[in-house]
Amino acid sequence: MSVLPIVTYNDQVLRTIAKEVVELDQDVEKFIQDLIQTMYHANGLGLAAPQVGRSQRIFVFDPDPVLDEDEPEMGPMVCINPVIISKSDEMVVMDEGCLSLPELNDKVKRSESILLRYRDHTFSEQEISLSGWPARIVMHELDHLDGVLFIDHLTSFRRRMHRSHLAEIEAGKVDTSYPLKAKS
Repeated sequence: MSVLPIVTYNDQVLRTIAKEVVELDQDVEKFIQDLIQTMYHANGLGLAAPQVGRSQRIFVFDPDPVLDEDEPEMGPMVCINPVIISKSDEMVVMDEGCLSLPELNDKVKRSESILLRYRDHTFSEQEISLSGWPARIVMHELDHLDGVLFIDHLTSFRRRMHRSHLAEIEAGKVDTSYPLKAKS
């Protein structure tokens, strides 16, 4: 397993719709393990394949660090070719950040709960209902597979407020505890 460098917001791979995974081979299995290791190394709650420069519809997540004590732990989950089947009408505003946008956080409005269909680490089709943090993390990571960043959900005023920090990220002037990949 390897820790992979994470691309920053200005890399084109983050603005591209990722390609579906057609089969689970040894390369994909190893890549999934690398994604999980990279997510934990960066202290992230989720990580999508485009964030490490690979245009595939895969993300991993582990919401356990932000779950309430009375919520059951989920551990690391693998989502291949995920699709949101339904979303609740109830919307919740919460603070979000992103490993591809280091040190940048803002409030984002998302559905409180979702029904997700995906293929797991064995490539078996699954459905799961999620709410709260797990649902938010999945929506955030699924956005990455569709070329969307959390800052795209902000008003133009809020995005302008982050312009100088985005310029620092683009110039490579932001320090992280995890490796970053230069823009390709």
